[in-house]
Amino acid sequence: MAKKIYVGNMSYNTTEEELRDLFAQYGTVNSATIIMDHETHRPKGFGFVEIEEDDKAADAIAQLDGKEFGGRNLRVNEAIAKPRPSRGPMHD
Repeated sequence: MAKKIYVGNMSYNTTEEELRDLFAQYGTVNSATIIMDHETHRPKGFGFVEIEEDDKAADAIAQLDGKEFGGRNLRVNEAIAKPRPSRGPMHD
């Protein structure tokens, strides 16, 4: 199963292609997504990468956490799934 990796403190100019290329040197990248602000349609400065092999994902995390990329030091760690709060109206 693919491992999802959180990538934070990215330059706002980083593209998904650049993010994919950065992680592809460590393993098979299933997806690379940069999170966009819904109102401004600008990048929020973080994203997620999925790498197919767990050991390759661990290598990528170890090698890229704190590495300078696009003029900023990346924060890279395993993404932890958190339950999303309900957005609907509350009912009794």
